[in-house]
Amino acid sequence: MIARAYPFREPRDLELDPIYADLLEHEPLSRIRPPYGDEAWLLVRYEDVETALTDPRFSRAAIVTRDTPRLSPHQQGGGLLDTDPPELTRLRGLINRAFTTRRSERLRPRAQHVADELVDAMIATGSPVDLIERFASPLPGTMICELLGVPYDDRDKFAGWGRVFMSATAADADDRRLAMSELGAYLADLIALRRNEPSDDLLSALVIAHDEHDSLSETELVAMAITLLAAGFESTASQIANSVLALLTEPDKWRLLHDKPQLVADAVEELLRYVPLSASDIARPRYATEDVVLSTGTVHAGDAVVASIYAANRDPAVFDQPHQLCLDRRVARAHLAFGRGAHHCVGASLARVSLQVALGTLVRRMGGLRLAVTAEELPWKTGFVVRGPLRLPVAW
Repeated sequence: MIARAYPFREPRDLELDPIYADLLEHEPLSRIRPPYGDEAWLLVRYEDVETALTDPRFSRAAIVTRDTPRLSPHQQGGGLLDTDPPELTRLRGLINRAFTTRRSERLRPRAQHVADELVDAMIATGSPVDLIERFASPLPGTMICELLGVPYDDRDKFAGWGRVFMSATAADADDRRLAMSELGAYLADLIALRRNEPSDDLLSALVIAHDEHDSLSETELVAMAITLLAAGFESTASQIANSVLALLTEPDKWRLLHDKPQLVADAVEELLRYVPLSASDIARPRYATEDVVLSTGTVHAGDAVVASIYAANRDPAVFDQPHQLCLDRRVARAHLAFGRGAHHCVGASLARVSLQVALGTLVRRMGGLRLAVTAEELPWKTGFVVRGPLRLPVAW
């Protein structure tokens, strides 16, 4: 089978490349050739993608010893995201006990207070404003800081480090090493502070897991905090901006939410399904440890696999009219945007709280919100793991 060059093209706006729709129908198991590393199988159907995410025969840890399919010359790997059970089970168990839905829900009133303050400030300033700078970025930044126990005054520092962490090709290897070294040193200092002055935050809980239960190494503790801080902040900020953009480009959808705010929770799930947040599916490849028979063919032991979550989220076998944004879609929660199985996103509960509060506040208080420029004029991120506009000028 001839391998296609991958990515098929630079991500364009919030559009899912139409090649995926063709693959879903005609070639659900295909070969891709990335700029660097091994060729891989590309999975696009929901059933096969779910298998790749949940079947232990597909290994994330194997990437440490392989020339992984990737977009940039430097290898990325190690830490929580590149571990298999039982090691992953141990690490995830520690996080799951501290990063609970209940802990995230306890932050909802605080998230609402911050969201209202941000809207107050935008209204006082007057339109137009950059919604990313004034709302989409500071809201999840505040939430992840308070969950972890990171001083919010340092948000500019970790936002910069987070952008490097989430870079695919936008930062070179030297910039990445420097940023991760600085962030690691910063968090090591904060961990030392939490040892002397523990509080009711996630970082303190992880320090206790290390110090009192000997179940987490110092390296694992720092790596875990880096992943939660950098990835959680940037991903949620981008999803807020992308969700608002998707709704404002279909004004009837924005008006529907304004008139029926009870749909916000369902709308958040549908937007998670509909918006292809990842700029590329190749960020987290897996390797088959033995032959695996999928619904569309066999992947052999040693083969690299790239599971396209956002193609699966458009699979017509699961979602009726999958390319339409339907805010009251009843099966939207079946989406795979947070992954599935052992590597299901640990921050999913906090992301949901932030997204529901963000969208609910904007449609309630700014029903007349509109784009201040045409969609074609928006500048877009390039070279990053997540996609989204660099700026989102809005008016009301």
